Amino acid sequence: MLRGQCHCGAIHYEMPDSVERQSLCHCTDCRRHAGAPMVAWAIAPDDQVTITGEPKTYRSSAHGVRHFCGECGSGLFYTNEQVFPGAIDIQTATLDQPDRLQPPPDAHIQMADSIRWMETAHLLPKFDRYPDM
Repeated sequence: MLRGQCHCGAIHYEMPDSVERQSLCHCTDCRRHAGAPMVAWAIAPDDQVTITGEPKTYRSSAHGVRHFCGECGSGLFYTNEQVFPGAIDIQTATLDQPDRLQPPPDAHIQMADSIRWMETAHLLPKFDRYPDM
């Protein structure tokens, strides 16, 4: 089992260390909810995820429900009984050890909403920490 939590630690969860699918979502809803250019997700069966604490929820679409920490605002989960019944999508960047989750992401999804500059983001300079100004 893998463990994760929100930024402030008010909500903790455990999930399997192996899932059927991990993907990187570029949809406008995910970007706006996370404040990031894409969000990493892994789908796990509801009955294999244990959540400690009470995430707040809101309906972000006709069938989608987003779950987040009411204290710090961290996005944590997404459920949609029409698209993936009996499962929960978990924001994998909230895992304590996200590299342990298998398999690694296998797809970029919702690319129709992707920010154009994401096509070349992998070409930007890389720094281990914040660069000198």
